[in-house]
Amino acid sequence: MELLDIGVLSKRSGVPPSTLRYYEEIGLIQSVGRHGLRRQFDTPVVTHLALISLGKMAGFSLEDIKRMFAKGGTPQLPRGELHLRADALDEQIRGLTRLRDALRHVANCPAETHMDCPKFKRLMQFASRSTQAGTR
Repeated sequence: MELLDIGVLSKRSGVPPSTLRYYEEIGLIQSVGRHGLRRQFDTPVVTHLALISLGKMAGFSLEDIKRMFAKGGTPQLPRGELHLRADALDEQIRGLTRLRDALRHVANCPAETHMDCPKFKRLMQFASRSTQAGTR
């Protein structure tokens, strides 16, 4: 069994050593020992870190991700939660697409000023409602 020093694991995974130590501290990954003062990890941790990165990219918290692993570290991905997260991403994509289209319109709008553009006014109203909703 090949063991990876924390520095090697960091280079291989792209995860900084400080983050690896934090992940170990909160129980997301486990070292299998030490060589001097340096933590040693089993090679499957590379796959584990890739799954953690994927979960973070999808918007899951580290606590959510931690629950997606069985005691032995085997991934147990909750399909229902994945579907809900994918649906949320679809909604976010739709919102961002509308925003992009509105910004492009405003950038090319023939109105004399942006304040004369009805689409820009709707965009500002939307932004105001979104800000208010986020502060509740």
